[in-house]
Amino acid sequence: MTFRALFVGGVIDNNEIDMDVGEPPLNYPPETGNGVSRYRLQAIGKHDDTVACAVYGAPGLDPDEVLRVSDERAYARRFHAELTPTG
Repeated sequence: MTFRALFVGGVIDNNEIDMDVGEPPLNYPPETGNGVSRYRLQAIGKHDDTVACAVYGAPGLDPDEVLRVSDERAYARRFHAELTPTG
């Protein structure tokens, strides 16, 4: 399954990558080498029960702010999905 990972805040703010894994990982990147995650999964967008996108927030960024920015950027509309917060 391929879905789009979307990033809010931090050094890769407003960037996207395609991910080809079963489920969105809780952290991105999953392994950083030093045990510190850079981004945390904040919402999953599904379309017809299939993951279409996953929204990741930078460390320290309030989850409500991540969702607000996601709404402002119209991620759900772009992927014809309904975003569900993970926290």
